[in-house]
Amino acid sequence: MLDLRALALLRMATAAVVLLDLAIRSTDLEALYSNMGVLPVVAVMEHGWSPYQFSLHAGSGLWQAQAVLFAVAAGLAGALLVGYHTRLATVGSWVLLVSLQNRNPFIGQGGDDLLRMLLFWGIFLPWGRVWTWDARARPAPTHYAYFSAATVAYVVQLALLYWCTALLKNGPEWTRDGTALYYAFSLDQLLLPLGRWLYPYPALLRFLTFATYYIELLLPFALFLPVGVARWRLLVVGVLFGFQLGISLTLYVGLFFLVNMASLLGLLPAGVLDGLARRLRPHAARARTRATDWRTRLPVWQAPWRLRLERTRPPSVGGQRLARAVRDTCVAVVLAYVCWWNLDDVAVLRPAGGLMAEPMRWFGYLFRVDQHWGMFAPTVFKDDGWYVLEGTTAATGRTLDLNRAGAAVTYAKPPSVVALFRNDRWRKYSENYLFVHNAWMRPYYCNYLLRIWHETPAHPRLRHLSVVYMKEVSLPDYRVAPPVREVLCDCELPKP
Repeated sequence: MLDLRALALLRMATAAVVLLDLAIRSTDLEALYSNMGVLPVVAVMEHGWSPYQFSLHAGSGLWQAQAVLFAVAAGLAGALLVGYHTRLATVGSWVLLVSLQNRNPFIGQGGDDLLRMLLFWGIFLPWGRVWTWDARARPAPTHYAYFSAATVAYVVQLALLYWCTALLKNGPEWTRDGTALYYAFSLDQLLLPLGRWLYPYPALLRFLTFATYYIELLLPFALFLPVGVARWRLLVVGVLFGFQLGISLTLYVGLFFLVNMASLLGLLPAGVLDGLARRLRPHAARARTRATDWRTRLPVWQAPWRLRLERTRPPSVGGQRLARAVRDTCVAVVLAYVCWWNLDDVAVLRPAGGLMAEPMRWFGYLFRVDQHWGMFAPTVFKDDGWYVLEGTTAATGRTLDLNRAGAAVTYAKPPSVVALFRNDRWRKYSENYLFVHNAWMRPYYCNYLLRIWHETPAHPRLRHLSVVYMKEVSLPDYRVAPPVREVLCDCELPKP
């Protein structure tokens, strides 16, 4: 059973994260979502999709079309934030988020899966019942406690996230040696200042490794304890808030921590929300008074074309019960499918193989309830490094680094590898770019780099570009292998 006010906070936080995600993504409309960027529509259809996926954003390769869709998505997320036509705004936000994530699946991470699922379950949750624009025209609920199949699905989804994250971490670094965070903090592509400060303390890192593993594995059970529900939920929210805050301060994970923090707000117990309501009530009263004063200064006028449609008879109680039964049945079926998907995801790492046959996956791909919670699983990557975009000028043959604004090429490690990425989407793209099975991505990126370089008249013309990765393997006991220069892609421009 959840509190309607907690669900309202969940709605507002989810909408706010969607708006922030759109704002960050909008800085790369051409680069990441248009045919002039790193992933044309034909390439994503050939290499990135299953036959059941769709994307409105793939309907055009123009960045201007992407801008229109981004604006529509922002409008729907804004409506969801204030609770204006909440159900419709939730459905629209979910459809456009699925469409956006499908347009470029090579820049996604676990937080995107969770954000998508929050909107999906939100379609069936009454998170617009209070603290919304819509609620002004409805009588206040007699009580705030609410239970349905959708509330069960929401809680189970959060538990599955952490359980599967832990179960997928079955490597010895997590379960036996306690060295997982040592290797995670060895990745300069992810390391932030607090992580750099913690890195020299192996005993502390070992403790934090096991703490991370057992928090993810054991804490979700507290969500299903039948006694002391409010206290246990408050404990879960408090511990996981601190857990996600710690991740955000040590590792560069983009919006992952914000999505996780937002997802916890629906668990807040009534006592916390009563205190919050008491604090907000005086401010709300003053706001209503100001609004009333403003309205009384204006003449009463009704637009002649504005009609009020009234029901001639109350809705059927039997019809409401039938609709709720159908809705709860649908939610229960989807929840069972999601649990099945996650069990299969964990079972894939075992010799017995998977539990879900491939023909059964169409539903997950079509409605994007597919999910994978393998953060640093089963072990942490040992391969680290940084990119050198090595361009050779046509006139003088001088080599320069496009990744450092055309400075002379140097293969020394930069002071901050994280600073080389414009945002976490580019970091994730560069991670996928390394994999051998994604080698088809490399010419698109190389050609894009050449094009945007030559768009600036002051830049010297290049005749050749090499995308170079300086691979640095993390070893035990604070040892690092010497970096190895690997050329991932070569682009040769024809002579003019």
